Amino acid sequence: MTDLSTLPKNQLLLYADDGYDSHVIRYLLAEKKLSYRLAYLKSERPEDLAELNPYRTLPILVHADIALYEINVIFEYLEERYHHHKLLPESPQQRAQVRQLAWRLQKDWLALGRELLIHPDSFDAAKEAHAKKQLSDSLITLAPIFAHKPFFMSDTLGWCDILLAPLFWQLNQINLDLPTHLIKPLIEYQTKIFDREAFKQSLKTTL
Repeated sequence: MTDLSTLPKNQLLLYADDGYDSHVIRYLLAEKKLSYRLAYLKSERPEDLAELNPYRTLPILVHADIALYEINVIFEYLEERYHHHKLLPESPQQRAQVRQLAWRLQKDWLALGRELLIHPDSFDAAKEAHAKKQLSDSLITLAPIFAHKPFFMSDTLGWCDILLAPLFWQLNQINLDLPTHLIKPLIEYQTKIFDREAFKQSLKTTL
């Protein structure tokens, strides 16, 4: 594991793997145009990782004297610490609305997506089919909302887009049965996000 004592004072260090949560933070850092050092871990988990995160999960963002390992906490820290390329609106009311919307996304779409992405081998066929149908039905029902604004219910890219983009990218792995004629706004949204330079940068596992 990286010797933290050798890091420059303001250097951001990200321990990450190829999972959804790690992708979220790589994309977050890219959209905020923050330089960082990436320690990419495949299957190995160093024993001393527990010194930074007692759960030994990834991602872990290290900065100065702190180590953060929950994606919402990491987002709030970076949003408060680095004021350029803001991903939350200016007014307290609007920020609260975005946070609540992000919470709903995590409770609904992201919860189902996580199950399908993280535990593909532990599902029996019936459980997997049920989870896929729930997620597919939800995406089909809500696809039209992506036509109303340039980004997810917003005129500017924000925290909800950071959460959704890696999910949509990784869902391509699980072959959801989505009728393209019913989700055209969602497909156009994905294409626009995936074409962003920051998103392309987030796909890299070396810096």
